[in-house]
Amino acid sequence: MSESLLNHIQRKTILNQEEQGKLLSKIESRTLKKKEHLLKEGDVCNFFCFIEKGCGRIYLINEKGNEQTLQFGIEDWWIVDYMSYSTENPSHFYIQAIENSDVLILHKNDLEQLLKEIPKLERYFRIVLQKSFAASQMRIKFLFTMSAEERYHHFNNSFPEFVQRVPQYMLASYLDFSAEFMSKIRAGKI
Repeated sequence: MSESLLNHIQRKTILNQEEQGKLLSKIESRTLKKKEHLLKEGDVCNFFCFIEKGCGRIYLINEKGNEQTLQFGIEDWWIVDYMSYSTENPSHFYIQAIENSDVLILHKNDLEQLLKEIPKLERYFRIVLQKSFAASQMRIKFLFTMSAEERYHHFNNSFPEFVQRVPQYMLASYLDFSAEFMSKIRAGKI
């Protein structure tokens, strides 16, 4: 358990055995079934979730009742509602397993204590946050500057592992077009 998390951290900063032990003592390991929710709208997100195996997403349900996917996550990715986590206000989002998944949960109180005791983790989580924020900015740029077809091809070329693993309607909602439009692009009709 947690070897993938430790390897991920070690690529950014080096934790000694004692620090690794402290971290691992605070980790909760969970197995999620396909479509199981880790967070629902209205709940407070008081955890960071590291995906050891599987695939997940953050999504919302818009005023028309349609799901709109904001983020995907696969192995070695963190998934969290940063706003709810930071403000301790109810979430506007859902976090859901797309596949059967093994995840590691680090609760806010435990993480805050670890950040005080192990300053190197502060650096690690800062890097994680920076990468996440940069990815969000690029996604917004692509939504504003690329056609739907260009977004699909860019995503397909950049993240082929998602295109194979994620249901097409989720991918279409992430790329901000309909599932029908996705079918036409994939069929080469656009």
